[in-house]
Amino acid sequence: MKFGVLALDYDGTIACDGVLDPDVRSAIAEVRAHGIAVVIVTGRILSELERVAGDLHFVDAVVAENGAVLWFANGYSRHLTFPTSIQFLQELSRRGLEFKAGQCVVELDASAAPQALAIIRDLELPLVQLFNRGRLMVLPQAVSKGAGLREALATLRLSVHNAIAIGDAENDHDLLAACELGVAVAWGSRLLQEAADEVLPGEGPTAVAAYIRQVASDLRLPPEKIGQHRLSLGTAEDGRELTIATRGLNSLIAGDPRSGKSWVTGLMCEQLILQGYSVCVIDPEGDYRTLETLPGVVVFGGEDPPPELPDLARVLHHPDMSVVIDLSHAPYQDKINYMKSLLPMLAAIRRTTGLPHRIVIDEAHYFLHDPNVGELLDLTLGAYTLVTYRLADLDAHLRNAMECIIVKRTTDPREIHTLMQILQAKGGCSIPVATLSSLGIEEAILLPGLQETGLQCLTFKLFPRLTSHVRHKAKYLDVQLLAEQGFWFTDGGGTLAGPARTLKEFLALLQLASPSVLVGHAHREDFSRWIADVFHDHALASEIRKVEQRFRLGHLHGLTESIAKLVSERYEFSAGRGGELHVAFSSPESISSQAFAARVGNA
Repeated sequence: MKFGVLALDYDGTIACDGVLDPDVRSAIAEVRAHGIAVVIVTGRILSELERVAGDLHFVDAVVAENGAVLWFANGYSRHLTFPTSIQFLQELSRRGLEFKAGQCVVELDASAAPQALAIIRDLELPLVQLFNRGRLMVLPQAVSKGAGLREALATLRLSVHNAIAIGDAENDHDLLAACELGVAVAWGSRLLQEAADEVLPGEGPTAVAAYIRQVASDLRLPPEKIGQHRLSLGTAEDGRELTIATRGLNSLIAGDPRSGKSWVTGLMCEQLILQGYSVCVIDPEGDYRTLETLPGVVVFGGEDPPPELPDLARVLHHPDMSVVIDLSHAPYQDKINYMKSLLPMLAAIRRTTGLPHRIVIDEAHYFLHDPNVGELLDLTLGAYTLVTYRLADLDAHLRNAMECIIVKRTTDPREIHTLMQILQAKGGCSIPVATLSSLGIEEAILLPGLQETGLQCLTFKLFPRLTSHVRHKAKYLDVQLLAEQGFWFTDGGGTLAGPARTLKEFLALLQLASPSVLVGHAHREDFSRWIADVFHDHALASEIRKVEQRFRLGHLHGLTESIAKLVSERYEFSAGRGGELHVAFSSPESISSQAFAARVGNA
């Protein structure tokens, strides 16, 4: 993760007795010069902070009153909750309690907590108490430093996932938890240190100044210290939940076609999106469109042309947005050409802004098999998730850069050999070939290399997804098409058979077609285009297009069997008496009456 935001508690962290440490002030100026936004997050009343710290324009924003009041360097400010209760203040005065009232917070000595609580109960006020060393803060419900920082960064169009927070006391727990890296100072609360990702040694604010300069020198959050935000993958063989930290690591998901790779990828994307990470999914075959049901996700492409790169860049500058780029309708060469421009642009945006947090490239072997991958990807960003059924075709340098590898069922001998080479490089752990080839659709193996695995291969059962694939139930199996909508088997010049006016007829003629006819149709992607244009079943068309591409690249020999299996599974064929195919119909949707090319092979 790129380091883009520094969130600092004030008293006890960067200030002693209310006075801002001069070395910290200098360090703040230095990191801001590198483009890092700095936010003071304090329990102090805003006017009081101005009195002790002076002009606040040495930072980009202030979250005051423990999260209730926001101030920005451009002069804009606002409250995040209702103002201080006049009734509460009057009752405090009547009981002789000393207090300081801000716009939304009331501050008292900690010893006044029992009396303040009694007033809150008597008046039935929606207020809570929060301790900060020897002081007590009374706040409206749901107000916290973490909530205030999120609102401040949303206004600045920045993400907490690019932020480091540093604090010292009880009221900093939520602040540290909100940020990607939470740091507690060694001279502060013991419990805060136990909860933090990192403990900053030293005895005062001067140590904070040195730490700020240190982390700013890399401009990337240290991945080995990030661990509180996690992805839940499934259940390990010993029954425990298998989770991995969302560190800035490059990851790879490999396995046979239709082994469930997109399920694993979608599961990880769902959790990243719901945790507020920005994800960009490059989807060559339309497998991830259902992610659009999640908040902040927009899908481009599909039946529309792929997005123009400047338009896409504008969307990706919003940290609360995720994007799926559906290239399923683009011809193969157009996909290649588009990716040659898209991937360098994504790397450049991420180097500059830290967004998107995760770049997912499905069918990675189509785009990343040449040694020039360094021109397309910036692997030092630790931002990529690659998905492929042709692991051996990826550039060797690219394979070696993958820190997290998840394997689904694998039966291809060449792929197995490549996996064994990877395992040998990771310490000699091995997986029996029988285990690799027999993994169920719900099973996967996490290879060694992460803190969570050590030197072991972990087999696990995947958790369910929120946005699962939706399969059709026998809609068009026997529905009669118009003649001009049917599929004609041709040799590129003359008609050989057809038209197939139902899917049953299509499969029957497919079995009879000669190899040369099949080669021609597959190379022109006629089969997938017919399914998409006539039936509008783009999910099935996407799967058939993958088969056509594998066949064209020489990675598949059983073209007829593969297409027949896809159609059969999609529409739930079942063999009946006499060898006939039977199916239970749901209500069939109407098929487009728009004429389809009578000779698909000549289209």
